[in-house]
Amino acid sequence: MKDVNNVNFEENLDAGTVRLALDSISIYRDLLEDKVISSLRKLVNYIDNGEINIDSTANLYNAFFFKLVRSGYFSLKDYIVDKILFSENPFSLEAEKKVHLGKVDIVKQAAAVDLKKFQIVSSLNSQDIKNRLSRYFSGNVYGKIISEFPQWETKDDFKEKNYPEYMRKIEEVLHCSDDWGKCIDDLERFHNVYGCGIFARYIAFIWERTGKVGGYFKGIENPDPVEFSDLVGYEKEHEIVEKNTVQFLNGFPANNVLIYGDRGTGKSSTVKAILNKYYGRGLRMVELPKADLEDFPEIIGKLKGRAQKFIIFVDDLVFSDNEESYTALKSMLEGGFENKSSNVLIYATSNRRHLVKEYFSERKGSSYSDSDEEIHGEDSVQEKLSLADRFGINVVFTSPDKTGYLQIVDGIARKRKLNIDRKKLHIEALKWERWYNGRSARTARQFVDWMEGCQ
Repeated sequence: MKDVNNVNFEENLDAGTVRLALDSISIYRDLLEDKVISSLRKLVNYIDNGEINIDSTANLYNAFFFKLVRSGYFSLKDYIVDKILFSENPFSLEAEKKVHLGKVDIVKQAAAVDLKKFQIVSSLNSQDIKNRLSRYFSGNVYGKIISEFPQWETKDDFKEKNYPEYMRKIEEVLHCSDDWGKCIDDLERFHNVYGCGIFARYIAFIWERTGKVGGYFKGIENPDPVEFSDLVGYEKEHEIVEKNTVQFLNGFPANNVLIYGDRGTGKSSTVKAILNKYYGRGLRMVELPKADLEDFPEIIGKLKGRAQKFIIFVDDLVFSDNEESYTALKSMLEGGFENKSSNVLIYATSNRRHLVKEYFSERKGSSYSDSDEEIHGEDSVQEKLSLADRFGINVVFTSPDKTGYLQIVDGIARKRKLNIDRKKLHIEALKWERWYNGRSARTARQFVDWMEGCQ
């Protein structure tokens, strides 16, 4: 029987060794269901059985190659490393929750052995397979066809991917190691800080509803990279939101936050900048469309118990009179037993302080009369107007005056190192705000974009 723990990676691997390595995976067994690894497993199983024909061989070989490159990879090793990093299994889930941090236990030992086996599998190259097939079909007319089978890469290409620095570091640990089993402590620390599964792979998500009920977290490949240094002005407002977030990350009581005010003042950018500054401390963000607010209980159920801290971000929030999503948000903000979770906060933005539209017919003393009107209408009005108060923290972003607007223009131009006369810059900036959208941080940025393009 082959010993998969004593494989010389300098020698050509045979299908039997790879087959045994895959069959003996234990902790990372979920990866055997992965479409690429499953396809590879079918190929080596078929070849190792001995009774093979050219049609089935060609089909299985090229099906595996197609699935690998369709997934965006040309290196089998690179693909397997990524799958290991983002696997949800008994080891990674325990590591995320610091169950046995730094200690050796049965699960961790088994995971380390699995890593060695996957290193064997990742070292398999196309030529190993072709050599085996060429020997089987030696002297056969099919030899030329086999030699022209496509080849996957054996070199590491992880440096070319657009990954955050924390992901590149742990990938480099595995890629540069001659014994993946010895990387188990590094991997444990990675999961402890950044989590596992999709919450390790992505920092930002959008909730995608799959039907009338139910949904999933869709990871955002390239979230908005805005940072606080890009947001000139509103420092006091930023400080309030940031301080609340730090309390949340430190495990202390924190408030849901409503950021409201004039359009173009950087409300949404503030929330995104919070994520970009603190994702390294386990902060994650889920953007929830207003139409799906009724999914709050399901979302909380999926996030409760995870090691990370989550901000559910609702942008441009405002309700019509009869929306059921208003009730869902109200219930969430009031923190009922079912909706409460210590690792979830809500940050919302709106252009209006009163989140529920109020009509003149609802005002006391209005001449409007309708038999369907609620008898205690004034109570309903007060309940609607008090929704914002349930957030705990309200932060107001107002449009800047002339001086404030020009300060924002100066700050953005300085950050971009624009070489332009300050007096001329101000003259053109004031023209721009009169012609277009009025004074706001967004208008200032759009103006500087235009000036930079002109230069």
